Amino acid sequence: MTTTTYRVNGKDIFVAETGEGPTVLLLHGGGPGASGVSNYSRNIDELAKHFRVVVPDLPGYGRSTKGIDQNDPFGYLADSIRGLLDRLGIERAHLVGNSYGGACALRLALDTPERVDRMVLMGPGGIGTTRGLPTPGLQNLLSYYSRSGPSRDKLATFIREYLVFDGSAVPEDVIDTRYESSIDPDVVADPPLRRPSGPHALRTLWRMDFTRDKRLSTLQTPALVVWGARDKVNKPSGGRMLVETMPHCELVVTSETGHWVQWERADLFNDITHRFLGA
Repeated sequence: MTTTTYRVNGKDIFVAETGEGPTVLLLHGGGPGASGVSNYSRNIDELAKHFRVVVPDLPGYGRSTKGIDQNDPFGYLADSIRGLLDRLGIERAHLVGNSYGGACALRLALDTPERVDRMVLMGPGGIGTTRGLPTPGLQNLLSYYSRSGPSRDKLATFIREYLVFDGSAVPEDVIDTRYESSIDPDVVADPPLRRPSGPHALRTLWRMDFTRDKRLSTLQTPALVVWGARDKVNKPSGGRMLVETMPHCELVVTSETGHWVQWERADLFNDITHRFLGA
């Protein structure tokens, strides 16, 4: 695996890359301390057997520049990843996105569908978020940097009780690594994922719910949506919303699985992703 930092729209994006073949971008979730390689640690090697696998740290995370546009977070992420594709000289790519990364992938496809071949979305963010109260997991995630501030105990609670179905399966070193990343002073000062606020908060919330976007029903990009039936962060009912709205959408719901499908059910995820992307 090679690592490179690219300058995109005046900001740095850290990228790990391996494999050969059609390009697949793996876009990670938005939980505290998340990063590309750590989120896809159980998938990269398998996917690299058939694809060129590009794994960025999204803006605001890992070794990429901190700070994002809070007035349009998903649009900012999509613009950044599109800029990364330009820097890499890639016209079209497959996008694989978990949660926050799934929202990034979906927004990129809506804005510039000609740049996306196929998408795999795992419990993507921004699905029906204005049509009900936030889940307990999302509330826990959004409160990580507020009140008493970040702590290892708070992160362990989020990961073991809300992120996965079986919290006992998460090794201590995973929590340690994510905690150290989550307390980067630049991240603490400007958390990338937080509740919209200010005079434009309602507009931002509306923009962040893809079920309010009329383009969703005409998007021709083939999509595979994978959702854990026991997801406590993004409601599994979002999968049904997508499959009933998007013209070319397949839905897989997995039992005894939480929000981190690609980690909890890695063998299944790797297999269906290979097949869907045409390996």
